[in-house]
Amino acid sequence: MTMPETMPETMPETTPETTPGPTPHARDFDALRADLIARAGRLSPRLAQVARFFLNHPEEVAINTLSRLAEQAQVPPATITRFAKELGFAGFAELQSVFRERLLGPRLPYATRLGGGTASLDGLDAPGQVFTGFLQAAVQSLLRIEEALDRKQLAHFVDDLAAAEAVHVAAARGAFGLGAYTVFGLASIGKRAHLIDNLGAMRSAQVAAMGPRDVLLVMTFDDYTPETVEVAHLAHAAGRRVLAITDNGLSPVAGLAAHLLFVNEARLGHFRSQVPAMVVAQSIIMALGRKLGTAPPGS
Repeated sequence: MTMPETMPETMPETTPETTPGPTPHARDFDALRADLIARAGRLSPRLAQVARFFLNHPEEVAINTLSRLAEQAQVPPATITRFAKELGFAGFAELQSVFRERLLGPRLPYATRLGGGTASLDGLDAPGQVFTGFLQAAVQSLLRIEEALDRKQLAHFVDDLAAAEAVHVAAARGAFGLGAYTVFGLASIGKRAHLIDNLGAMRSAQVAAMGPRDVLLVMTFDDYTPETVEVAHLAHAAGRRVLAITDNGLSPVAGLAAHLLFVNEARLGHFRSQVPAMVVAQSIIMALGRKLGTAPPGS
């Protein structure tokens, strides 16, 4: 008796299981900045605080230690490490390399000599030392803005202000002096300008007085004055055109503005250098005056 021939058992095809790899990290500073802006609103408050500090102070991130940066950003060192891993880096050192590569070229010696854009008040006891500290912070800010300012956005600002019937300026606290000067400068070239000063807590009424062809020029930096942010929201909700001068794409007014200019101002202790923002404001005023044919004689 013969046994029936048995066919060899066929094993089903299997597809090797794949495990998703780590999230790829940004390869350069521009990609990193775009990544952080894309994550706006999805980072925890602590990580968002680190993101703002890193975008505002790239030179400091490139040359300082983890513990020093944690002190400056007012977060625990472990938060910065967690921030780096959240972005797909192995740790802080790998993230810092992106900022160091950004400094390659003639800017590195200057940044090193100045010690970064956020200077310390430690040891600055004499008035002359304090003056030198502020001077160095201002120079570092000017070096940064000269390279980073978007000239196309600057031209858009001037075009929009030229087309506006009136310009309403919102700036408070540390930015108040800048806003007041901008109103004065616009008036001096014949442009109708008003300061939204929130006198009597009437900011809502002041925004409501804006005409349909008026423009809101909002100025707020890393303290992001709540009243200024509210004014920007009110104007945007009313369909008014908003222009913003702020520090980076994570600013709460960035998503409200038709056009943006970023100014990263260095700090010395509690105070922020207003030199680069003032240069930007003066450039806007002068360019607008020349466009309108109302620039002061000889300018």
